Amino acid sequence: MRDVFGRPLRSLRISVTDRCNMRCRYCMPEDEYVWLPRESILTFEEIERLVRVFSELGVDKVRLTGGEPLLRHELATLVALLDRVRGLKDLALTTNGLLLARQAEALRRAGLARVTVSLDTLRPERMREFAKSARHADVVAGIQAARQLGFHHLKLNSVVVRGFNDDELADLIEFGRSHDAEVRFIEYMDVGGATRWTRDQVVPQREILERLTRRYGPIEPVATQESPAAPAVRFRLPDGTVFGVIASVTAPFCGSCDRSRLTADGTWFLCLYAARGVDLREPLRRGATDDELAGLIAGAWRGRSDRGAETRLGVAERGALYRLESLRADPHREMHTRGG
Repeated sequence: MRDVFGRPLRSLRISVTDRCNMRCRYCMPEDEYVWLPRESILTFEEIERLVRVFSELGVDKVRLTGGEPLLRHELATLVALLDRVRGLKDLALTTNGLLLARQAEALRRAGLARVTVSLDTLRPERMREFAKSARHADVVAGIQAARQLGFHHLKLNSVVVRGFNDDELADLIEFGRSHDAEVRFIEYMDVGGATRWTRDQVVPQREILERLTRRYGPIEPVATQESPAAPAVRFRLPDGTVFGVIASVTAPFCGSCDRSRLTADGTWFLCLYAARGVDLREPLRRGATDDELAGLIAGAWRGRSDRGAETRLGVAERGALYRLESLRADPHREMHTRGG
């Protein structure tokens, strides 16, 4: 099943909660937020059913996100349910790592295959300033636990913000190498809660590569990417170390994007920048059959024409996508609600 640009429906990101235990500047910089009503949050059984419907339509990759997904009680139970969904080839998790050390073993036993941990800085004092958390050691412990338990292709996501952590590029590469993890540098995006975003804070892919070249020598692109739709372009240092760059701001990958997002309360967004989503919770709880849900999903995807990041690229006076007051008026616009 393909959209109007021929892009297949293959990758689904599921936010299991809109809550988080950090306050990162690029996602949740404020102290207080408007949360989704608890009664609106999908149960594990409802999530499993929707994933089964999506899988029948071609989705074979699911990533659990948040907020912080490990705040969802008994998340390993959901992992076990999804691990049994026929047609699902890849089940992964993105986490800030604070609770990973204590939950990693249960998640691995339940069937979780891959983990990506957000690690923006190696300096605890910077994490306290940038994310309002003093638990840097817990993040490192979570990364170590994931490696010890044998999660496949451990990745570390680092959002690069000029003036905050852009002097740590090589340090993060070295940390990833020492933990057998692949670092992925992400350009600072103007979405959701990034209300203080400005263009000059973005460190573009070109500059990231130039800085690393000065440190390590010639860098070459990795010929075989994870998949044609993978957001990260991967590169190899002279010693063979591989890292990735997600250049969503300066080099959008809308043309091959096969991902969509399901919020914790069952709203399906076909693009991270989309103004509106498709409510799947209401028909689900109203008693819709699997065929009816599949028809709703298929119809929406076939009409999909979103190219949000490319559209933003052409905005002359580009600033933050939303002001704080508009985010509080509609929590579905938040990055942590959409499962960025």
